[in-house]
Amino acid sequence: MSDLLAETGGAGDKPAYQVLARKYRPQSFDDLIGHQAMVKTLKNAFASNRIAHAYILTGVRGVGKTTTARILARALNYVGPNGEDNGPQMEMAEEGRHCRAIAESRHPDVLEMDAASRTGVGDIRELIEGVRYAPVEARYKVYIIDEVHMLSTAAFNALLKTLEEPPPHVKFIFATTEIRKVPVTVLSRCQRFDLRRIDPETLTDHLAKIADKENVRVARDGLWMIARAAEGSVRDALSILDQAIVQHTAQSGANAPDAGGEEVSAEMIRGMLGLADRSGVWDLLDAVMKGDAKAALEAFRDQYDAGAEPAVILRDLLDLVHLLTRVKAAGPGAAVHGPAGEADAGRAREMADGLEMNVLTRAWSLLMKGLAETGVAPDPAAAAEIALIRLAFAADLPTPDEALRALKKNRENGLGAGESAPPRRDSGPSARFDAPPQSVSQPEQGPALNGFEDVVRLAGKMRDAKLRTELESYVHIVSFAPGRIELRFHDHAPADLAGRLTQRLKEWTGRQWVVMVNAREAGADTLRAVREAEVMNHPMVKKAMDLFPGAEVTSIREAETPAEPAPDEVEEERPVDPEDDVTIETENETRKA
Repeated sequence: MSDLLAETGGAGDKPAYQVLARKYRPQSFDDLIGHQAMVKTLKNAFASNRIAHAYILTGVRGVGKTTTARILARALNYVGPNGEDNGPQMEMAEEGRHCRAIAESRHPDVLEMDAASRTGVGDIRELIEGVRYAPVEARYKVYIIDEVHMLSTAAFNALLKTLEEPPPHVKFIFATTEIRKVPVTVLSRCQRFDLRRIDPETLTDHLAKIADKENVRVARDGLWMIARAAEGSVRDALSILDQAIVQHTAQSGANAPDAGGEEVSAEMIRGMLGLADRSGVWDLLDAVMKGDAKAALEAFRDQYDAGAEPAVILRDLLDLVHLLTRVKAAGPGAAVHGPAGEADAGRAREMADGLEMNVLTRAWSLLMKGLAETGVAPDPAAAAEIALIRLAFAADLPTPDEALRALKKNRENGLGAGESAPPRRDSGPSARFDAPPQSVSQPEQGPALNGFEDVVRLAGKMRDAKLRTELESYVHIVSFAPGRIELRFHDHAPADLAGRLTQRLKEWTGRQWVVMVNAREAGADTLRAVREAEVMNHPMVKKAMDLFPGAEVTSIREAETPAEPAPDEVEEERPVDPEDDVTIETENETRKA
């Protein structure tokens, strides 16, 4: 059926050029992609002879509403090439007697009307006058009204009676992009099908098949960019692919690209669409979430100078924040459903571990505000930079719920309405990373933590023995600053350790901590390894090991400092009795000295 709409040039035998959106327009239900639910419903209706008299198809532009209407008209009037008439058919493997005329919009019994140009009640009255006449050639007289929501109120009212009780030889098929503008009185008289956007993975596979048919090699990443830019519209995707092929042909200097030539690269498509580099957007998001405004502005300028539009960069940041929020809410498995699938999954899981949900939702709100400002600003790049600076400086500020809790705690501690707790941050985002730990003011409601050992001791003090053991055994510190910990986990570390550490620090210190997992840096040895090395190198331990050959150290415990006894409880020191026993336990044996 792919040659159903083939056109020939007026002079010579060479076929006239067709854009890909027309050349590969579906000609049967088997050619439709992404609408399996609708096709299955129609097949069941045709098989049971429960065919409705009116259908309405709705969806965004380019998903196949008009194409589906024409295929449905062919199915309703299908007659075999040899004249065999078995009634309406969904299976149209061979071109039927009426198929070509219907596909080319020249069949006398299939009437297409554009409601955008014929909106008046007079046009509908003319249509109604023709309804009472039987079809000339086909089985049914089919009326296809495109953009039906554009009809006037009077036109809709004039159509209602005929639409509810049409003659048995008449079928109506409506198509619209604005289903909410269609009166409910019309909707209630039609069988409705929602043609949804085509998901990027399905659309990418479809574009790859068409590129193969056109003898053009296109990078898979480039096809993915086209699918994302098309926003679920097959027609838009094919138009962009057409443009990419033409641009590649012009750059290569060939009359037409072929499979053996240079492929259409992802970089060329990115430049053509004005998109941002994906890895660069991740780095930009990492910088703003750390509060590093300088690095964020440099990353933004790199993207902008490479041709990415400011609004596109902010939209990509919104995509990543949405992905991180999904991972935080639905678990690590949600990472594979991101904009780039598995390509983003690993980094999404890593970054989501160190961020809290309220921080992500605040980032979403600030980016949405920045995107709106970028659309109306005289200098979009400047507006985008201001949005990034705003987000970077908000990275260490308390969220509204944290501020309310702090205010409530201040009131409980006796602070007046005009008083406030000590400031949460220094004058700039770089100060909390570059300044020495003692220069960063700690909130009054939490202990001062100037090193990772303080964090471990705090876990023990708060009686969270499990967390303390895990921090000692599985954490390799890369860098530490009050409010920010960068670390690498041991292979056997629990998957939720970063999240639990972030939550506990927030509860114990009363401030937001950022825990970043860095899998690329080795980091320092674990505290357990350092402590074991110190103990084994102690002279007394070495001597004990010499006295007991083959002994092994099974555990190391810190000696607790005994409480100072009261003066009247001090006992008189007595000499050591030679008969007293001192027991030394090892894994292998027990001896008395």
